[in-house]
Parts: sequence; C-alpha cells; structure tokens
Amino acid sequence: MQKTDNIATPAICYGEILWDVLPDGPQPGGAPLNVAYHLNKMGVATSIISRIGNDENGSGLESLLDKWGIKKHLLQHDPEHATSQVIAKMNNGNEVSYEIINPVAWDFINYPDAISDQLKPSTYFVYGSLASRNETSRKTLLELLESDMIKVLDINMRPPYIGKDLLNELLKKANIVKFNQAELEMVQILFGSAKYNEASQVKFIQQYFNIPEVIVTKGEFGASYYINDQSYHVWGSEVKVVDTIGSGDAFLAAFLAGHYLYEEPQIILKNAIAMGGFIANRKGGCPDYQLSEYENFREKIFNTKL
Repeated sequence: MQKTDNIATPAICYGEILWDVLPDGPQPGGAPLNVAYHLNKMGVATSIISRIGNDENGSGLESLLDKWGIKKHLLQHDPEHATSQVIAKMNNGNEVSYEIINPVAWDFINYPDAISDQLKPSTYFVYGSLASRNETSRKTLLELLESDMIKVLDINMRPPYIGKDLLNELLKKANIVKFNQAELEMVQILFGSAKYNEASQVKFIQQYFNIPEVIVTKGEFGASYYINDQSYHVWGSEVKVVDTIGSGDAFLAAFLAGHYLYEEPQIILKNAIAMGGFIANRKGGCPDYQLSEYENFREKIFNTKL
C-alpha cells in the first residue's frame, strides 16, 4: 500500500472493486468503485479502501483509478489472491444476475497502519454487506465502523454472504442506510416486525437500530427519504434501460453529493433519481460522461434546471 501522506477526502468507499465479466466484455465495477466514480464526477473527492491482486486485472483497475482521479492511497496489493472478477449474466434483456468468485483479493483487506489520520468526523464512510463475507475484511470493516465518521450503509442482501447477526452489527453502526423496497421488507421481518406500510417499516428500522436517516429506492416510482420524524417523497420517471448495473450506486453517489452540500431534501432526491436513471440509460456502472449530460437528462425528466 502507498504512503498516505494524510490525503484525507470528504468520502471513503470500502469494499469490493472488480471486473464485471459481461457477455460482450469486461467492465470495471463493484459498488464501492461505482459510488467513488460518481462522487468524484460530482466534485466530491473520494478515496477507496480495497485490495487487488498483483496481476493484469489489478493493474487495469489501478490505472482506471489514476485516470478517474479517485484517491488510491488506501488501496492494498495482495501477493497471493487474484483481483476479483464477477461473472455477470443478463436476464430478460437488462436485469443482471451475478456469480461472485470466492475468495479474491478484496476478501483480505487489512486495517492500514496509517489510516487513522484519514478518518475525520465529517468524512462519509460508504460500506456494504458483501465485503463482510470473509473474516479478514469483516474484521477490518468493524474496526473502521468504530471511528467517528458519517457511516453510510448500502445493504446488499446476497445470501449466503450475510446473516442476521452480522446485519445487526452493520445496521447499528450506520447513520444513513439505503434500502430498496424488497430489502426494507426483508430486514424489518427478519428483526421481528410485521409492518406493511412503508412509513411504519422505516420507523421500526430507525428505532430498532437508532438510524436517523433512511432512503428507500423504488425504481421508476422514485424514492423516499426519512430524516428522524420527517419524510420526503419524489416520483421517478420511466427511462429507457440499457442495463441496471450500478444504477443504485449512482443514485447513492448523487444523494451523498447533495447531502454533503446541504441541499434541500427534495432536491437531493431529484438529483439522485435522475442520476440513477441516467446511468441505467447507459452501459455499465462507470460509463464515461460529462456532468453536463447528466444535468440535461435531469432537466428533461423533471423539467427543472439544476
């Protein structure tokens, strides 16, 4: 791992970076990489904590981090395990299923010696559940979650990689959590609730885990944002979907960019919904684009300028 030189950034993404092997060729991906890519695009400097192998696939990902300007001073190199690949299969035209190869380099993320200087109370620390599948990376994540950062959990319910006990630990450390509707339903039932109304389900999650902010995404039906006792709702817009890879990660990145700038909740939601649709309209989780293209897309679906 490179010397850190105290390169603190407003956001840090933790976990898997990899190549999605699609029928028409490989694409860079992994939720932490996708979120970091879009945050950086939107002007929020972002670091990534992950691990790659000493191989051609790892070199390719590292070159992309340099090209995109994502800070890689917390990236680790593994002499024994290969850089991650995920076999992605397209179903029903644009839905994606994944075969996640195990074990790989990001299963063995260590706690970096010099990381403490990077962890500021104002830092957004973005994490998911998938990176906890191996004991080494799970232990590192749980250590990081003890720090005084703004902890953002994007749940990724991929059996058998997460169980109730681990999910309980990850949720109780979070300040902000993003669910889709199915995940919200699953989690509240798993922890003993039988609420059928979204607002009641979210209230249960907030109280049970002491989480002040909850986001619920609903595809073309928009999203909702719950802050303590307040709630905000924005309808989405049907878009032409090329594939769904990384659209949820793009949503989260735009949400956090607005949150970082203290935007109004309705504006934050509109920007996030637009970014999710914009990326679903393109191929892969990290497509090349200019910010002006996203702004024009947002204006088109909401008839509102940024």
